[in-house]
Amino acid sequence: MDMTMKNIVSGVHGGDYYEYSFSDSTFKMSDPASGISENDLMKEKNIEAFHDGKMFISLETDERMQKVYSSLTKEEYIAFKESKETEKRISELLDALRAGGHVLYELGEGDAPSPDTDMLLSVGGDGTFLSSSKLVIDSGIPVVGVNSGRVGFLSENRPEDVAKALLSGEYTIEDRTMLKAVVSPEVPSVTMWDYALNEITVHRSGAAMLGVDVDLSGVTLPTYWADGLVISTSSGSTAYSLSVGGPIALPESKVLLISPIAPHNLNIRPLVVPDTSVIRLRMHSRDGKFVLTADNRTVEVDENAEVEISVAQFSLKRVRLNQSNFINALTEKLFWGEDVRNIR
Repeated sequence: MDMTMKNIVSGVHGGDYYEYSFSDSTFKMSDPASGISENDLMKEKNIEAFHDGKMFISLETDERMQKVYSSLTKEEYIAFKESKETEKRISELLDALRAGGHVLYELGEGDAPSPDTDMLLSVGGDGTFLSSSKLVIDSGIPVVGVNSGRVGFLSENRPEDVAKALLSGEYTIEDRTMLKAVVSPEVPSVTMWDYALNEITVHRSGAAMLGVDVDLSGVTLPTYWADGLVISTSSGSTAYSLSVGGPIALPESKVLLISPIAPHNLNIRPLVVPDTSVIRLRMHSRDGKFVLTADNRTVEVDENAEVEISVAQFSLKRVRLNQSNFINALTEKLFWGEDVRNIR
């Protein structure tokens, strides 16, 4: 079947007239440029045509201002459009804050914030928020999460809502519990930052099952035989803990959650304990090692080491917009309680 479509893209560019067409689902161009990478494709300027499930994009490539066309699938196009729209919304947020008299500067990983900094904007998802918390935890500077990802509970706020709330003062500062992990005897190779906002986990390092002995403030629990164990704060109840079957806790709840990862036992369940608890873990495995994580940081540790987990002596200050509602976030992001009988 002849699928030729004439004059799909035509016009004047660089003083020259151009005209391109589709033929048998193949996009042809009169003067193709070479050496265009995937990164170049993402620097697009204008959407030009849509045909046969493909979105064709134009971009400027060199001094001659040639136009080059490549194709995106429908899924790639949707992701691409979302990315460009998010960039625009973030830019508008920053412009609004500057117009309101705020001075902004960029803080890179490992950089120390200026002493006169009032607030840190974490732009991204919850992973970005966790990384951002490390930058300001010692200074007490509050962090506001600006969502540019998908699901976000720490970074739940839309850019336009953040601009409005910060300029009008419609927000509060809340304290979020931090966990501290102490490895003993001290292992010189374990150099990662030993605090976590969401969770601290131990996990098998190889194919062998991990046995985890738990001492809960002097009380011995039955040994967990599993892939690992998650010790979570209430903030982290909607993160890794949730994915392994742990309960949901409101962020202001003063509790810790102990949840096994893929337990090899039919009668083991997650456990909710007071946040005043001191949790000591000892691991044993035929692999001789285990993996210790603190939020998004990971290190391998010898099985002879003991890990003590407790609430840190400081908390993270998080900006909560007045319009924020945790239950609404659960229903909107995780479809909690989704039921045809609940539709109003």
